[in-house]
Amino acid sequence: MLRARCCRTQRSVKWCSALSTDENLVSATRSVVDEVHAGMGSLEPNLVLIFVSEQHDSHYREVAALVGGEFPAALIVGCTAGGVIGGGQEKESTCALSLTAASLPGVTLRPFHIDAEELPEAERAPAFWEGRFGSPPDETPCFLLFSDPYSMNIERLVEGLEAAYPGVPAIGGIASGGRAPGENLLYIGSDVHRSGAVGIGFSGNITLETVVSQGCRPVGLPMFVTRSRENILFELDGRPALHVAEEVVEGLDAGDQAAAKGSLLLGLGMGDGQGPFNRGDFLVRNLVGRDEPSGALVVGAMLSDKQVVQFHLRDAGAAREDLAERLGRVGSDFSGALLFSCLSRGAGLYGVSDHDSDQVRAHCGAIPVAGFFANGEIGPVGGETFVHGYTSVIGLFRSRDEATT
Repeated sequence: MLRARCCRTQRSVKWCSALSTDENLVSATRSVVDEVHAGMGSLEPNLVLIFVSEQHDSHYREVAALVGGEFPAALIVGCTAGGVIGGGQEKESTCALSLTAASLPGVTLRPFHIDAEELPEAERAPAFWEGRFGSPPDETPCFLLFSDPYSMNIERLVEGLEAAYPGVPAIGGIASGGRAPGENLLYIGSDVHRSGAVGIGFSGNITLETVVSQGCRPVGLPMFVTRSRENILFELDGRPALHVAEEVVEGLDAGDQAAAKGSLLLGLGMGDGQGPFNRGDFLVRNLVGRDEPSGALVVGAMLSDKQVVQFHLRDAGAAREDLAERLGRVGSDFSGALLFSCLSRGAGLYGVSDHDSDQVRAHCGAIPVAGFFANGEIGPVGGETFVHGYTSVIGLFRSRDEATT
C-alpha cells in the first residue's frame, strides 16, 4: 500500500542526477547509485526518480528493487522511455539509465497508482481526488504524473485533477519505451505496473515554476472564432476558416510557406480573451483535416465561438527561440529541474544532442536536469494543465524557504 511520506529532519534541499549508458543493467545501476550517493553526501533523499530506456526491457523490474535497496527511505517513481535524460545529458535510441535523487525537507509526498476504470466521472472528480490525497487544494502546490499510453486516458485524469485542484500545476509525461500494450513499466514505491498512471502530490515546503515550450511562433494576426461546432472551425472573423488560413500562408516568405505545408497549427487564446496576446498565451493544437466545399478546418481541440485564435508555425528555429525566451523569464534560483520532451524533438529536430538540457542549465544555472522523451507531455498553459505534443515541459523546483529569502 502506498503511503504519504514526509521529510522533516533534514534542513538542506538538494538534487543530484546521474546517467549511465552501460549495457549491463546491474553495473549501470551501481554506477548511477554511486554517483548519486557521492553527490548527496550525508543527506538522505526522500524522492528518487528512475527513467530507463527500452534497451533494458528484459530487466525493467530489477531496477526498482536494486535502487530501492540503496535508498530505503526514499519514494521511488519513474517509467520506461524511448529516450532518457539525466545528469544534464539526453540519450536517444540508445541504452541509458537515469537516476535522480532529491532531499526535500518539510515536503510531504503523496504517491498514487490508478487504472483507467477507477477514474471518476467529471462531477465526482473533486471529491475523489481530495479524498485520494487527503489534502485540500491550498495545501497541494504541485503534481508529478506518468502514464501508460495504451491503457490510460491521461486527458481525463488531468481534467479531473484540474477540477479538484484548480490552478495547481501538474507536470510529467506519457511513457514511451514500449511499442505495444503491456510493454511500458511505471514505478511507484516498491510497486511496478504495466498499465494506468502513477503520480505524486507534493505539499509543504516546495514550489514549482513551469516552462512549457510548444516550439512555435505565431504567424498572421489574432482572430475571433465566429462559427464553430465542437472541433470544427467554420469561420474566422466572419470568413471561411480555410480561406483565411490560405491567405495567412500566402503572406509568408518562401521558407515559411514551405514549412507551413507540414506544420501549420492553430493556437487557442488562453485567459479572458481581452489580450494583448503574445507568444505563450496560446494553447497550440494540430489542424487534423479540412473540408474544401464548406471552407472548414478540423482542429485537434474543442472550440467555442468568440474565442481568440492565431495560426502558428513549428520548426527548429521557432523551438530554439521559444525555449530561450521562456527560460529567460524564470530566473536561476532553483535546486533541480525535470524535463519532459517530445520524442520528435531532441537531435532529430535540432541536429545536436542535449539542446534543451543545455538551455535549462544556461538560463537557470548548473542545476541537475533529468527526465525523458515522452509520447505526450503534461504541463500548464494559461494557468490550466493540458496534455501536449511536440513540446518540452520543464519543472523547476525550489523550497518555499528559498523562494522567500
